[in-house]
Amino acid sequence: MPFIRECIVTTLRENDDVHIAPMGIHEDGKRLIILPFKPSTTLDNLERQGTATLNYTDDVRIYAGCLTGRSDWPTCSTEIIQGVRLEDCLAHTELEVTGKVDDPVRPRYSCKTVHEAIHAPFHGYNRAQSAVIELAILVSRLHMLPQARVHQEIEYLRTSVDKTAGPREQEAWDWLMTKVDSFQTSKKESRR
Repeated sequence: MPFIRECIVTTLRENDDVHIAPMGIHEDGKRLIILPFKPSTTLDNLERQGTATLNYTDDVRIYAGCLTGRSDWPTCSTEIIQGVRLEDCLAHTELEVTGKVDDPVRPRYSCKTVHEAIHAPFHGYNRAQSAVIELAILVSRLHMLPQARVHQEIEYLRTSVDKTAGPREQEAWDWLMTKVDSFQTSKKESRR
């Protein structure tokens, strides 16, 4: 069973605009595997350019922001590949695609690391940061999960946010909860 790294993936569109997406990257030995859903911008960019950057950050607003229409985060150029990284990331890994296994839902892009750099120390996530990342994953799957399960997970995660959130974590939580509320409201209206 591969280990999964939750991180922010940056790729470049055809016009060199930056695409930022939170993703779980599979680590299988020395291989890193990106599994974007079809269709997706990350998939299109990997197909065309064959490179990506994994960004490791403790600012969970970036995870929440990407899922709630807030994707304008400062970036800078990468060192080896033609690409970008988050300007304020703690570390980043530059990847080149070395192979692909097609799939009707989630193709598997095997990648090799061509460069890694540490920019600041990682002091660990507090419980609220972990809760926001888990809520971000739930939000990305709202259309696939039973609403009762979503509600149950949110109630469990909310305790960590209430106890340990700082201003950034609270802001990220609020963005995601607005998205959940909007989804649930639209689902109720569509049943009428």
